[in-house]
Amino acid sequence: MENIRSIIENAWENRDLLKLIETRDAIRHLISQLDSGKIRVAEKLESGIWQVNDWVKKGVLMYFPIQEMKTMEVGIFEFHDKIPLKKNYAQHDVRVVPHAIARYGSFLEPGVILMPSYVNIGAYVGSGTMVDTWATVGSCAQIGRNVHLSGGVGIGGVLEPVQAAPVIIEDDCFIGSRCIVVEGVCVEKEAVLGANVVLTASTHIIDVTGDEPVSFKGRVPSRSVVIPGSYEKEFAAGKYHVPCALIIGKRKESTDKKTSLNDVLRTHQVAI
Repeated sequence: MENIRSIIENAWENRDLLKLIETRDAIRHLISQLDSGKIRVAEKLESGIWQVNDWVKKGVLMYFPIQEMKTMEVGIFEFHDKIPLKKNYAQHDVRVVPHAIARYGSFLEPGVILMPSYVNIGAYVGSGTMVDTWATVGSCAQIGRNVHLSGGVGIGGVLEPVQAAPVIIEDDCFIGSRCIVVEGVCVEKEAVLGANVVLTASTHIIDVTGDEPVSFKGRVPSRSVVIPGSYEKEFAAGKYHVPCALIIGKRKESTDKKTSLNDVLRTHQVAI
């Protein structure tokens, strides 16, 4: 892939190179590698840090201008777009319920279940994960294994700026109904978000389980149980309550993930 990377980096600096067949072939090869899961927009290193492959995002961005608009027909439905849809779900052991849509260039591991939902280009969805009804997985988002994205969840996408981290939901997380996670927030493994939690890069994520509050931004610590909250903030016009997220407990470390989830939901009476 080093040759492909070099071609893409050069084209990013000089868009006239997009006219060359070599450049177009390199970009299309990259997208095929994304589609098959052989390369990712972001990957977790042995150190536990997530590394963003910004050159891959550059390739995705340059894929759009080299593609032509085409009409696609699926039964009685018609689409008009530059990016084709994924195919061969049975071959890859992925369950797709009408009217779920995944774009070419996204990757779904075997065992993924898509209820009527949407997965955008560059996204990665791990085995055993359910993307529930009307949930969306934005461009380049990284979803781990055995994750449940409940109904109406919005996982934000990011292509620009190219160095920006995508939203990351690690393995065994439960994301409750109508949650929104955007701006590169990382929800670490086995965390539980109750219904209607909204997380942005600037959202205060406050652990209130100890004697003193502990605040985080941009990440939800592993196995945290999170609900919507608010805190008082002073403005020129007076004091008002603004949204935040509250960590109210910890999910027990267990090999039986379903039991640990049910226990924590019951103990903390978390709405999902």
